[in-house]
Amino acid sequence: MSGLFISFEGIDGAGKSTHIQALADALRDQGKAVTLTREPGGTPLAEQLRSMVLNDSMDPMTEALLVFAARRDHVQRVIVPALARGDVVLCDRFTDATFAYQGGGRGFDWQVLRQLEQWVQSLGAALLQPHTTVWFDLPPAVAAERLAGARVPDKFESQPIAFFENVAAGYARRQAEDPARFARINAHQTPAVVWHDVHAALCARGVLRT
Repeated sequence: MSGLFISFEGIDGAGKSTHIQALADALRDQGKAVTLTREPGGTPLAEQLRSMVLNDSMDPMTEALLVFAARRDHVQRVIVPALARGDVVLCDRFTDATFAYQGGGRGFDWQVLRQLEQWVQSLGAALLQPHTTVWFDLPPAVAAERLAGARVPDKFESQPIAFFENVAAGYARRQAEDPARFARINAHQTPAVVWHDVHAALCARGVLRT
């Protein structure tokens, strides 16, 4: 596949959704075809599963299975075809979020998540992973301040700060397991400075031209 796969990760309130749109615009300005998508979601079926995961009560295993079911449909119907066309795929969250939220936040078995990852993301002998994962690292207390009163929270956004501290630890563990893939961004800065850091990191990796 000739395309490029980039994921944006971070706890709720880190600001990744704003900057993923800015990156899409910058890439298009440089003449690149962009597929902008999200997880859970990205297909009609996956969006239905997203609504269930974000709003319905369920145990951690059910949550993880639904997220990976949504991912499988998304990978097959959107991500792989876009990469085959040569697009740059920008995904607002991918599998690292599952390890962070279900593994870190919910305390679900890390090795079971690894097995699900292998089943769902295997493309022949290869495992589909982003070329680059931009991780917006933000202290959970700051994220909570940003989210306060912004919108009606879903069941994850309404969790206590201790949950998000575990989520952040889950992201840190994933980065430690695959450091070359991650571009860690200090998200506790002004939006302009955060975008500067994102732009610089992606220029250094050859994603953007300076």
